[in-house]
Amino acid sequence: MAAKTMTLGKAAISSRQARFGATATLYTIVVIAVLVLINWLANHYNKTVDTTSNKRFTLSQETKKVVKGLKEPATITYFDKASGFDQAKGILDRYKNLDPGKIRIQYIDFQKQPTLARSYGLRSPATAYVEIGPRREEANALTEEGITGAFLKDLKGVRKVCFVSGDQEHPLEDSDSNGLSQYKKLLERDNYQQQAVTLIDKTSVPSDCNVLVVAGPQNNYTPNEVTAIKNYVENGGRAMFLMDPPLDFGHEHIAENAGLTGLLQSWGVTLNKDLVLEENPMGQLFGFGPEIPLVSNYGSQPIVNDLKGIFTGFPVARSMDIKNGDKTTVEKLFSTSDHAIATTKLNTNEVNPADPSNKKGPFILGAAGTYNTGKPNNSGRFVVIGSSGFLDNAMIGFQANRDLALNAVNWLSSDEDLISIRPKQPEDRRLNVTQRQMNIFAYTDFIAIPLILIVGGVAIFLKRR
Repeated sequence: MAAKTMTLGKAAISSRQARFGATATLYTIVVIAVLVLINWLANHYNKTVDTTSNKRFTLSQETKKVVKGLKEPATITYFDKASGFDQAKGILDRYKNLDPGKIRIQYIDFQKQPTLARSYGLRSPATAYVEIGPRREEANALTEEGITGAFLKDLKGVRKVCFVSGDQEHPLEDSDSNGLSQYKKLLERDNYQQQAVTLIDKTSVPSDCNVLVVAGPQNNYTPNEVTAIKNYVENGGRAMFLMDPPLDFGHEHIAENAGLTGLLQSWGVTLNKDLVLEENPMGQLFGFGPEIPLVSNYGSQPIVNDLKGIFTGFPVARSMDIKNGDKTTVEKLFSTSDHAIATTKLNTNEVNPADPSNKKGPFILGAAGTYNTGKPNNSGRFVVIGSSGFLDNAMIGFQANRDLALNAVNWLSSDEDLISIRPKQPEDRRLNVTQRQMNIFAYTDFIAIPLILIVGGVAIFLKRR
């Protein structure tokens, strides 16, 4: 009987071991199958999730539009040592993933293929080239701005933005707060050349100017300058006018510029002689006073259509009224909230918000228009903004100011496919602490926490005994 019981026990144990073994084998097969499936999906569908706050590892709308608009395949060729290929795959694979059918990536070891490298004109390793059809352009950096810039050079060629100078406009090259050096760099990234032009001694705007920018003149334009600009736009030219209010107090002496404002009025844009002020809680968070109205109310014009929900700021701004003319069509770009006021007392820096003579908002601060030249596909275009300070070095980095300034040039030069929200700059996320705070961190991490763990462990040990 005992022997029979022992035999049954052994049989039960063997049966359980067999079931456990079968179950373990099944689980192993399932795990291996899942791993194989995951690897197959990863190889065929290269998808990533960008969890950074400013999406620094996600290509911008601008790049997506450029790639989506390709009429023929593009090849990105990267030259480096074989050991350096991995550092480029992160950014280049993002381009390929946008459209694997149109974007081809090839990695060339310049040490193994020196003749090919010379044929590309390689000057240094870690360099990428973008080829579309017969055109080939070098990326000035292994970044989204550099690579997308090479795409634009292939697709668009070189375009020129001319800045009128000679009447105390914002200086193009200056790097101080009033200069436009940052805007100049942004235009270069979008493959626009820049040039300062003087119209005082000329009868016309240079013919190679794709866009003309009047950036906040403080002096009156001469009849000669006004006529040159008028003829330029009315014959199919494109121009952006940044017109500050005519302040006259302290060190601020901005001319009324009757000739230029009269020209704009003939096109349907009447610039008011006022200063727009707005007490905006968001502005206070950014440290702005009422002299910098914040705007989030945009029209449907292509320049601002992508800016919904983002602020732009306009220091020392004037309002405007718009209407269509005999040969012009004018649209609102953006306006203030109805909490804004406008004062016409421009000879003092003291403003009384309760003054009954103040005008009540909302106010239009920007407009865009077209001029019918009578020639097909050759209409003139113009943008008018009642503030020039929004694109100087002090303000160009605020929220969507950069996008507005670049989108305006894109629309004026008929590059509507480039209108978008640009790549965000990497955020400075450093934690700045004092020496006292560092000491607290050190005592907490290296003494307090380890001591608590030791005491807790000893207490648990003693309790269990």
